[in-house]
Amino acid sequence: MSAIAIGNPVPDTELAATGDKNIKLTDFHGKPIVLYFYPKASTPGCTQEGLDFSTAIAKFRRQSAIILGASRDSLKAQENFKQKQGFSFDLLSDKEEILCQAFDVIKMKSMYGKQVRGIERSTFLIDETGLLRYEWRKVKVKGHAEEVLDTLKAMRAGKLL
Repeated sequence: MSAIAIGNPVPDTELAATGDKNIKLTDFHGKPIVLYFYPKASTPGCTQEGLDFSTAIAKFRRQSAIILGASRDSLKAQENFKQKQGFSFDLLSDKEEILCQAFDVIKMKSMYGKQVRGIERSTFLIDETGLLRYEWRKVKVKGHAEEVLDTLKAMRAGKLL
């Protein structure tokens, strides 16, 4: 599967999600989706990013948006992460890297001087029709959820193509 591009439809891949669900992005046609990829559940940066999205969930819901987090962690790790942090949105387990590959978020990264394959923290804004409208790559956590919310509001107001 080749990586998607802005203006193109997102893949119709089904993944295991928290809450004993299987989710496809196309399940949410009619609502915008904020899909964010994070490197590893229960690590400090990933926890803060999830907490920031969770804190702003009411504002995202006022825009009719769905928030989904995704990583290569097992479903059990995702369930524990969601429960421990009290996230009010689902987390996807992409152990086979199907969605990660489609969104081209698997990158070579340097960790303690060694090259490792891992998820590059990234967020994608998908419109109500299932088209990718905006992407953030190499995300820095601080202020990111608000930036995504502002972009979502602009998209919903017709100010973002």
